[in-house]
Parts: sequence; C-alpha cells; structure tokens
Amino acid sequence: MLILGITAGLVVLVLIVGVVIAGMRVAAQEESEQDPILMRLAELSQTGGISSIEEVELQQPFRERIILPMLRRIGEFSLRFTPQKALRDTETRLEMAGRPYRLDATTFLALRIIAPVALVGFFVFLYSIAPTPPPLGQRLLIIALTGFLAIFMPELWLRGQISRRQRDILKSMPDALDLLTICVEAGLGFEAAMSKVADKWQTALGYEFLRVIREIQLGIPRREALRGMAQRVGLPEMNSFVSAVIQSETLGASLAKVLRIQAEQMRIRRRQRAEEEANKAPIKMVIPMVFLIFPAIFIVLLTPAAIQIMKVFSNITF
Repeated sequence: MLILGITAGLVVLVLIVGVVIAGMRVAAQEESEQDPILMRLAELSQTGGISSIEEVELQQPFRERIILPMLRRIGEFSLRFTPQKALRDTETRLEMAGRPYRLDATTFLALRIIAPVALVGFFVFLYSIAPTPPPLGQRLLIIALTGFLAIFMPELWLRGQISRRQRDILKSMPDALDLLTICVEAGLGFEAAMSKVADKWQTALGYEFLRVIREIQLGIPRREALRGMAQRVGLPEMNSFVSAVIQSETLGASLAKVLRIQAEQMRIRRRQRAEEEANKAPIKMVIPMVFLIFPAIFIVLLTPAAIQIMKVFSNITF
C-alpha cells in the first residue's frame, strides 16, 4: 500500500509538471506568432469558410480558452485586496522581465494564490492515500512550510527572469552601441540605426530598440520612449546611455561622438566586471575545496598511513 500511495503521488506530480511545461511551451511558441483569432479569420476568408466568431474562438488552444481566463478571474478577485502601489510595482517588474509568457499583473497575482493552494493540495492528497502517514504534527508542519515557500515561488521566478534579462542586455550593449555608432557615422538617422541593430540582434536589447521605434512611430516623443526603455530595463548603464542621447539632442552635440564615448565606456565596464568576477573566483572555490576536494585528498593520502599505524599498534603487546 505504501508503494501504491507513493506511486499515485508521483503520477499526480508528473501530470502537474507536464501540464505546466506544456503550457510554457505553448506560450513560448505563441509569443512569436500573431493573434490566433486573426490568423484563423484570415485563413477562413481566403477559403470562403467564415461562419462565426464563436467557432473561431473554440479552435483556440486550451490555454487561451480555459486556463488564462480562470487565472484572470482569480487575479481580479485578488485585486480587491491588493494596494495600487503593489499592482504598479508588479506591472513594472513584469515589464523589466520582458513580459514572460505574456503575463500581466492580474495573472501573476493569481499564480501567487494558485501555487500554494496547488502544492498544499498535492501534499494533502499524498498523505490521504498513504497507508502509514507520518504523525499529524509532522504533516501539518510540512504542509505549512510547503505553503509558505510556495507563496514566494512566483516572486523568485520573476526575479530570476529579471536578472537573466538584465544580464543579456548588459552583455550585448557594448557590441550594439558599436554597431549603432557605425550606422550613425555612415549617415543614418538615430531611429534607422536602432532599427538596424534590432534587425541584427534578435535579443532583449534588440526588442527594446524595436519597441522604442514603434512608440516613436505612434507619436510618442523620442525622449519619453527612451526614458520608458530605461525604466523597463532598470540598469545604470542603460540610464547613462539614454541620458547621453537626450542631452545630445538637447544641446545639439554630435550624436556619433556621444555614442562612441558610450560604447567605449561600456567596453571598459565590461572588462571591469570580468576582472571583478575573476577576483571573486578564489573565494568561491574555498567551499568546494574544503568540503569536497580536501576530504578526498585526505582519504587517499592518510588511509594507507592509518592502516599501517593500526597494524603496528595491533602487534604491540602491553
């Protein structure tokens, strides 16, 4: 019975993980595609088979029809108890993370509610089918700790997404500014040069440049579009770049010269960060050396000597 209970619990956990992974893959695939409703309407208009919008919506993926609406309903309910400042901070951090899987603040708040409920429910189900469950106090302690940790799981995941995206942008900024400088010196305008960079690198920085271009085309002033990019990225290097471009536009200075100076500063900072990480390496190596490498060396070197000493003492008679 114990093996049967553990097997059932593992099956449920595998199903939950499978559903999450499938939803993430579908979301990642849909990020690079157009609106499925519009695509389906275009196909039906070409074939002459347009019937009704309800049938087109029913052909959407299960995630779009069921999962996301349920998450939004739960998130809308949680908005009644969420301060507006926390909601704005969540929107800002989602923008800094690049809107992973097209999440909005409402859906993210719903995930923070669903994650602990799902994990606590899983452990309750696992203990209910176990033939010999642990004592009640131990079960309650494990369930409480699991629910407490699950509350912070979406937050930790979002912070990881922000850090990963900022590292990618920081890594690609020097090369992107070099290309931007070359394009401006060749006679292109600032927006055209940013468009070239966005076409060259399909990265987070290229996406931000492309978004700035789209906002400028929609009528947003260049200053506001650039400041919005700096706010979404949240890096001091990006703030310095945006401030330099805005000052160049205000004072009428040479934009190519300003961009070249910024590119040189980015390369210097990248070299300094590499030297800083190299200097941290010996300190980071202390823990694995003390707990993993040194014990193995001591065992290899001292074991033969210990065996010889034991043999010597065993032959001595007192």
